[in-house]
Amino acid sequence: MITALEPLGRDALAGDDFTALVRTITGDPAATPGDVRVEPVDYPIGTPSTAALLRLFGTATTTAGDTVGWSCFVKKFQSPRHWAYIDMVPEQFRAAFIQNLPWQLEIAVHRSGIADVLPDGMRLPQAYRIDVYDDDRGTLWMENIVQEPGPWPMERFERAAYLLGLLSARRQPHLVEPLLPRGNVTTPGVGLRYYTGGRVQTSALPAIADPETWRHPLLAAAVCNVGDHRLRDDLLELGERLPAVLDALDALPQCYQHGDASPQNLLVPEGTDEFVVIDWGFDCPQAVGFDLGQLLVGLAHAGELASEALPAVHKVILKAFVKGLAEEGMQVTEEQVLYGYLGSLCARATFTALPLEEITKMSDGASLALFEDRVLLTRALVDLVSPVV
Repeated sequence: MITALEPLGRDALAGDDFTALVRTITGDPAATPGDVRVEPVDYPIGTPSTAALLRLFGTATTTAGDTVGWSCFVKKFQSPRHWAYIDMVPEQFRAAFIQNLPWQLEIAVHRSGIADVLPDGMRLPQAYRIDVYDDDRGTLWMENIVQEPGPWPMERFERAAYLLGLLSARRQPHLVEPLLPRGNVTTPGVGLRYYTGGRVQTSALPAIADPETWRHPLLAAAVCNVGDHRLRDDLLELGERLPAVLDALDALPQCYQHGDASPQNLLVPEGTDEFVVIDWGFDCPQAVGFDLGQLLVGLAHAGELASEALPAVHKVILKAFVKGLAEEGMQVTEEQVLYGYLGSLCARATFTALPLEEITKMSDGASLALFEDRVLLTRALVDLVSPVV
């Protein structure tokens, strides 16, 4: 084993395997590996199925005798049963949680024919190597994307929504199969219902209903500073509509969609206008428009887009997505897309935008500024979805 690769653990390639990886990355069938180093990725891991994120940087000597640099992104996957915090899931829900979280989905994406369905302007990162182990773990070695710096301009939101519309129309249930066939995954809305039943109805809404939550010093100060003393009541009133919203979503035209189409998962390589699509989710039919919710809220949730910008982004992405659907021949109304989009956003993001996990953990990341931003974000989402759902 190469000493520098020890941080990879069981994935530390040796000898011919490492040489083959370097040759695949460089595109030179006779390249000779040189130096290499491993760097952890400075990005918070938000899903139990991701075990680690790392980058490899190295050099190689080409057939012509030149020294070139190369890089690789390494993503380690695991069944949730290996998750360090699995004990936080109540025991009565743990088995279902492990069974229903498809940890192999990203690997299945790269083994599928989805690349042939992606519209021009979208692509997968190049996969160099895939390892799957018999203990419900796996590793994906793929292209390291150097992203275009700076905030997303409105034109990029518009283009992303248009391409997501094309993609959704191409992935209607009568045209495609799930990327990872399993269980009742072909049932409309099953993924969102499972998420909502756990994260929202079992956790977030009871916390929102508890007066003690709102007495937490940071949340109380944020509400006072922002002046939004109706937020709790409005969230609870919206929560009462949630079962009807889920029923209405299931009755809409359905598509297999990206499932987690936040800007963080639509990477724009430096110097291009294409999107490299990563981190797929919700591999089941969802109401048309589902993907727009994460496109809208992803950067705001990360503190990289002001809440007051959301209404303008909302208008642009809705029109662009509908245009993409129409150009691909999917016959739906703008009203259907609007409900699918905002109903899904209501169920998935509106009740979880407040940093309630910071209240229970009291982590170093908790700050008054964070709570104020999230109060403003939650209000923006409530005002956006309430008139529609």
